[in-house]
Amino acid sequence: MSEKAMAPRDQGAPDYTQYLHPLMAKNYGKWDYHERLRPGVLVHVAENGDKLYTVRAGSPRTMSADTVRKVCDIADKYCEGFVRFTTRANIEFLLGDASQLDGLINTVEKDLGWPVGGTGPSVSNIAHTQGWLHCNLPGTDAAGSVKAMMDDLIEEFKTESFPNRVHLSTSCCQINCASHGDISVIVQHHHPPRINHDNMQICELPKVVAICPAAAIRPAVVNGNESVEVVQEKCMYCGACHGQCPSMEIRDAQTDTLSIWVGGKMSNARSAPTFMKLAVWGIPNNPPRWPEVSAAIRRILTAYKEGAKDWERVGEWIERIGWQRFFEKTGFPFTKYHIDDSPEALSNLNRSAMVRL
Repeated sequence: MSEKAMAPRDQGAPDYTQYLHPLMAKNYGKWDYHERLRPGVLVHVAENGDKLYTVRAGSPRTMSADTVRKVCDIADKYCEGFVRFTTRANIEFLLGDASQLDGLINTVEKDLGWPVGGTGPSVSNIAHTQGWLHCNLPGTDAAGSVKAMMDDLIEEFKTESFPNRVHLSTSCCQINCASHGDISVIVQHHHPPRINHDNMQICELPKVVAICPAAAIRPAVVNGNESVEVVQEKCMYCGACHGQCPSMEIRDAQTDTLSIWVGGKMSNARSAPTFMKLAVWGIPNNPPRWPEVSAAIRRILTAYKEGAKDWERVGEWIERIGWQRFFEKTGFPFTKYHIDDSPEALSNLNRSAMVRL
């Protein structure tokens, strides 16, 4: 038997504890409290008095190798190399020396050009899917719309002026793999996929049939070749089939639009986690700046800022005032597309005789 050592296993998540800042590892589970010193700057104080400072900045998420090297150089200079990313693509520099804070903040803002903020009751960095960069079925560019929106909301990122935190997300397709948040922007297709039957042989047809969440795709023989057909009454235009088979094109520059959904929340604080609900339908998919999207987001945030109570998230504010008043305050039209008529909708409908004032 060979005595050659086996290669280390590289599957699964690595042990995160090896990457902790020394003060974080030393005081793990022994933190007393934390404070926000200013927007984007946190201090965590341990039971023994140790202090760990965090400087949060908004990153563009998609970065060149040169930018990554700059980030690492800054972390080496001020933070002993300790830096991390949040789930919303914010970058956090960790350091134990308060005297380095001003130098670190100035370097991040000037050398990287990234704003410091995103803590407390502010607009955090926008989570998004990959869009045209390398997603296999985008109907729009999530990263581009995020750039346009954050240019408009930069002051809301750098200040803490909302009743509570606001999480925005965007998704480049209706599969919606990154758009659960207080406010989310999602592309919408409006017709079933156009099937290129002559080119279906490049696809694995059983997978194409199985991928459809509405069971709208079934095998068929077209012009003597094995292919598929779509039951239009069942199709919900999600585009999952296009991701499995490029011969089923769902994208359409003439008809694709964007929609805005509100009220999603994953936190258990004050109320249970909630799904998003449709707020605005049929917004033009208008690159490269998507001005109609930014204007709609601004209307929602303005109404939320003016009408919500302290600590209320967007969905909690809407549930308190009612959806009728939400549409009145934002000025968005209520259409037939806002009515959930799916079989599962019975659990969402108000079937009581009570009137909410």
